[in-house]
Amino acid sequence: MTRVRAGGRFFHSVAVLTASCLALSLGALPAAQARSPRPRAAAAQLRDKPAPSAPAPVLPPPTGLAVDTLATHALIIEMETGTVLYHKAASQRMWPASMTKMMTAYVVFSLLKEGRAKLTDELPVSVTAWKTGGSKMFVPVNTRISIDDLLQGMIVDSGNDACVVLAEDLAGSQQAFVDMMNRKAKEIGLTDSHFADVNGLPNPDHWMTAHDLATLAERTITDFPEYYHYYAQKEFTFSNIKQGNRNPLLYTTPGTDGLKTGHTEQSGYSLTASVVRGDRHIIMVLSGLPTMKSRVQESQRLIEWAFREFNDYKLFSAGDKVDTAEVWLGAKAKVGLVVGKKLVVTMPRRSRKEMRVTISYDRPIPAPIKKGEVIGRLTVTAPNVPTVEVPLYAADDVAQIGTFGRIAALAGYMIWGEQH
Repeated sequence: MTRVRAGGRFFHSVAVLTASCLALSLGALPAAQARSPRPRAAAAQLRDKPAPSAPAPVLPPPTGLAVDTLATHALIIEMETGTVLYHKAASQRMWPASMTKMMTAYVVFSLLKEGRAKLTDELPVSVTAWKTGGSKMFVPVNTRISIDDLLQGMIVDSGNDACVVLAEDLAGSQQAFVDMMNRKAKEIGLTDSHFADVNGLPNPDHWMTAHDLATLAERTITDFPEYYHYYAQKEFTFSNIKQGNRNPLLYTTPGTDGLKTGHTEQSGYSLTASVVRGDRHIIMVLSGLPTMKSRVQESQRLIEWAFREFNDYKLFSAGDKVDTAEVWLGAKAKVGLVVGKKLVVTMPRRSRKEMRVTISYDRPIPAPIKKGEVIGRLTVTAPNVPTVEVPLYAADDVAQIGTFGRIAALAGYMIWGEQH
């Protein structure tokens, strides 16, 4: 049996649900970005490196929402529902530059949470760390710096030298720490990433995808809420040198709480961003932008587009009864059908009017029925939007009637038919 919901009741016809809209604004101001040196030989090797062969599954943008970007790689995701709002080469390998430091930070956060290190621990600065090029925290050689300061130097200042101090002292060597990064990447579901250093300096064996960067952003936010505040910090002063966070959205776009920029000659200008407004949380990855100004403009434009054109629609809370089904040969005549968890769907606002919620189940449902048993499905459809399906569960136990009751019911069915 298939039924369609309309305003709280179910009919054998199509109906429309209701929802509300949000009003949003734009901002604009660039922030400084340090550049990492790129040896010519390394750049040539990177240009020759082939694209990956196993793209992760992503959904096409809904038809009718025409948008494009100067970025060579892009991905915009609604975090709560996992809905892909836009993608461009999101499963192709790219060079993450300083966005690599999100993975370095993830490993450090893991060590802190496991109790293998503390924020107050002071780590020694080696000559190697002190000499590290590119963007810097400016660590003094032969001193000791707390992990707390090093995390700020790595995330806020994008300090390559801070990455080296953390890697050498927490893992014994940079290579040992890189091995930890690669193991952790597989553990948290990064399907096509490989790290060769801790800071994103040029290396032909170092790559990620926009899809993996979005996954890493989501895991960072979900797994380490106690440490995530570093990504929203706008400035950090160390050794009397004050540096600002390079994430331009922190200064211009309401709701921005992270994450990380990157830039090298080969990768172009890039950004992984997180923006929260009300109940909505959008993750955006952009890479391959030609200038710092284009990174500012494109990131602002696409974030506002995502909030303006799409919305989340809450259909049911966990445990809500969405229908009642007839029971065959049961001690109760009917059983409720409930959703197991909150059901929220993301779709273009213009598609909302044609959204349909359909319930399907075998009628009648034979007893015995166990509470929590899957006895139906709920399907949400709308034009040019991927179909959403969730199971429906029995709200109660329903025992089967006894032998004589079953005989009587069967006899009645044979004599009077289904209406008896």
